[in-house]
Amino acid sequence: QVQLVESGGGLVQPGGSLRLSCVASSIFFRFYVMGWYRQAPGKQRELVADISSSGRINYGDSVKGRFTISRDNAKNTVYLQMNSLKPEDTAVYYCNAEAGSSNYWGRGTQVTVSS
Repeated sequence: QVQLVESGGGLVQPGGSLRLSCVASSIFFRFYVMGWYRQAPGKQRELVADISSSGRINYGDSVKGRFTISRDNAKNTVYLQMNSLKPEDTAVYYCNAEAGSSNYWGRGTQVTVSS
């Protein structure tokens, strides 16, 4: 059974940092595009960042220069380093794995940026 398990969310003050992790199981991890998406209350889910099997990276416009995505194929893990956090970054962050017609989601981790 495929599982994507996120961790690292929490409450942080504006300007602070968090590092999210997502561990995948039961997939050929190295062949998947791994991504982070987020959904704030009342808003659509949006791409935060993704990284392909070859290391090509895309970022959402609102996080460029502040967030960094990386992957460790040996650990079946994708990371999202989030710096200079803003209140508008508050959302549930979801891990995604996609390869061809296969598409899997984690259950999400809450990130709250507030003073």
